[in-house]
Amino acid sequence: MPTPASRRVLYVDDDPILARLIEKTLARAGMELVHAIDAESAERLLAEESFCAVVLDHYLAVGTGLEILQGIRARSARPPVIYVTGSSEATIAIAALKAGADDYVLKSASEDFFPLLARAIDHAIAKLDLQDAKDRADAEVHAARERAEMLLAEVHHRVANSLAMVKSLLRLQASASASEEVRTALAEAQIRIAAVAGVHRSLYLGEDVRAVELEAYLTTMLTDFARALPASIRLTIDAAPVRISADRAVCLGVMVSELVTNAVKYAWPTGGEGALRVELTEVSEGQARLEVSDDGVGIDPTLVAQGTGLGQRLLRAMGEQLGGTVEQLPTEKGARIVIRFETDAV
Repeated sequence: MPTPASRRVLYVDDDPILARLIEKTLARAGMELVHAIDAESAERLLAEESFCAVVLDHYLAVGTGLEILQGIRARSARPPVIYVTGSSEATIAIAALKAGADDYVLKSASEDFFPLLARAIDHAIAKLDLQDAKDRADAEVHAARERAEMLLAEVHHRVANSLAMVKSLLRLQASASASEEVRTALAEAQIRIAAVAGVHRSLYLGEDVRAVELEAYLTTMLTDFARALPASIRLTIDAAPVRISADRAVCLGVMVSELVTNAVKYAWPTGGEGALRVELTEVSEGQARLEVSDDGVGIDPTLVAQGTGLGQRLLRAMGEQLGGTVEQLPTEKGARIVIRFETDAV
């Protein structure tokens, strides 16, 4: 039965007697030695056959083993190389290791040389096997991660589509209702659902399904919201590139939609022109600040803390889940609500 490539060794040396002795030693270890006397024959054998390791002698009849080593190193799939030299000069061993040799053995006339060489070959093969196993495991993990991310992106896509369908059903139900109160409540529910759906849309369209880019998410959500505003209200958005997890992005999105909706409903009760601004900044590493402000009539300073409406309850609940704080800041005109929260290390 022929020896498998995993146990075949190419030995390059112009000394046929030494090659024969090494062949016997390796045969006892279950390895087959193939002998090449020069660079030309070594390169031919490497191109035509497979070897588990290459043993290179330094001094050859023509040139040195370093020249062959350079050619082996240039190969896409190269076997490990054990460099053999009869010179005790450390510079040769260092040069071989720098050129890509995996190990070196000092050639001598003593009997220790042969078992040392066999062990060096075994170690080089074992090291290569471990590296191959690691590469295969890394490739499998990478492939599994890609599959998981693809499936997760598909889940976010389907959730976004389902929420869009729910939003459409609410719009149909609102149009069929004769009650202004019901139509208003359903319209507000649509806005909240759109905020949640926007998170999932950001995830399946983004490069990382683990986190939401708030700059893109808020800009898209508020741009869609601005299209439904009266022409007299100007909505501006200034968002920094901040990333947080999907769950926390949902909380923040619902909070922003509530604050913007409340501003549109109550800031200008008698009509007229108005300015509404949403600003997201990263105040320090791991800390972000989102401000919603308007130039309307202002609000009761106790409204955020003591409000009893659904919108206020949602703000409190979402703020708790976000792990942030909601604060009304003093201003000469209008209202300023600030949300402070921590960003995620994702």
